[in-house]
Amino acid sequence: MEKLFKLKEHGTNVKTEIMAGITTFVSMVYILAVNPAMLADAGMDSAAVFTATAVSAAVSTLFMAFFTNYPIALASGMGLNAYFAYSVCGELAAEGITDPWRVALAAVFVEGIVFVILSLCNFRERLINDVPSNLKYAITAGVGLFITFIGLQGAGIIVKSDSTLVDMGTFDSPEFALAIGGTILVAVLYRFHVKGYILIGILATWAMGMLAEAAGWYVPNPEAGVFTLFPDLSAGFSLPAAPNFLAFDFSWVAGNVIHFVVITFSFLYVDLFDTVGGLIGIASKGDMLDEDGNLPKAKGALLADACGTIAGAALGTSTVTSYIESSAGVVNGGRTGLTSVTTAILFFAALLFSPVFLAIPSFATAPALVWVGLLMMDCVKKIDFEGDIADVVSGFFAMIMMPFTYSVANGIMFGILTWVFLKLITGKIKEIPPVMWISSVLFVLRIITLVV
Repeated sequence: MEKLFKLKEHGTNVKTEIMAGITTFVSMVYILAVNPAMLADAGMDSAAVFTATAVSAAVSTLFMAFFTNYPIALASGMGLNAYFAYSVCGELAAEGITDPWRVALAAVFVEGIVFVILSLCNFRERLINDVPSNLKYAITAGVGLFITFIGLQGAGIIVKSDSTLVDMGTFDSPEFALAIGGTILVAVLYRFHVKGYILIGILATWAMGMLAEAAGWYVPNPEAGVFTLFPDLSAGFSLPAAPNFLAFDFSWVAGNVIHFVVITFSFLYVDLFDTVGGLIGIASKGDMLDEDGNLPKAKGALLADACGTIAGAALGTSTVTSYIESSAGVVNGGRTGLTSVTTAILFFAALLFSPVFLAIPSFATAPALVWVGLLMMDCVKKIDFEGDIADVVSGFFAMIMMPFTYSVANGIMFGILTWVFLKLITGKIKEIPPVMWISSVLFVLRIITLVV
């Protein structure tokens, strides 16, 4: 262990690293309940997604451990899975495409390959630095709003309305009441620094739901899509369902190249900001940044993230990214890749508990979505609302258009095009970097394909 992870050099030991790895796992294992539920809405088999999510998380986290020796874990990213299921698959399904998730997986796979190339050639820094700060923060905040909206929908707190598009659900609905109660519980647990507070909130909400079903308040109705909350444990511990391995569909791409490029580009944008923000946040908590505030071995960390995305797409899940929840393990002493190895082993072990995770209903995962959305909204306070008008308006459009148009890509498109147009109109064409020109051209071409 000492030779492999250099424990003494990092001021740690095996016991501390293992405990830190367990802490990280408990903090992020909620993704095994949330991701299958979200991707099932895109038409995917939830059991296959569960397997893909667990295996890709384990494999990607091992990449991080051995590429960089960092105590950082990875899994299917929140926000990226929402874009996958509701924006990409939703739009493709509306076009009449069968199994749109196969096209979405192809886009994630290509995005991962592009991310690898950018990581190897050091172009990633320019791509990140040339995007205005307001847009970066607004994109993150917009994704947070989008995730929150999805969580509220899943719990029946927000429902459809013919007159106002959206309305509030009924208070006497068990899903409504339990989701609100679960969210309040998550907030209380967070306040008192309880480890694994999001997972505890999900499980507690689920447990309250089972009590409601036993009391006759929550009534299963399979024909209406309301299933029993009690897991089927008759089979005991068993191997999980096989993942959708290499289930890509590139046949649609030939006649829709621009649309496919925009989808892939949007995945790449969100993944880049999510990954870099997460890595810096985790590293700062573990004093892993150098004197200039940079992250050593950044290339290896981004490469691990990119390879994880390729592995995840091959297995059948949405974009894999570094998890900010890794900071829980870092705060508890994790300093090396042994922490990551521990977390990866636990993700492999979780495969035996698929019946439990797959029985968790959407209203029980709603508190997790709402809370993650709240945490992502922290970026709003970093947005400069008194600076250049292009920065202000583009950031605002990027943030609001994601939840209001139900699409992460639309938010990025409105944000970038607004920024470029305002720079042109205000006579600041020289301030437009190549990355923004390329992005705006792609989105204009996408609009043309929609209109013509």
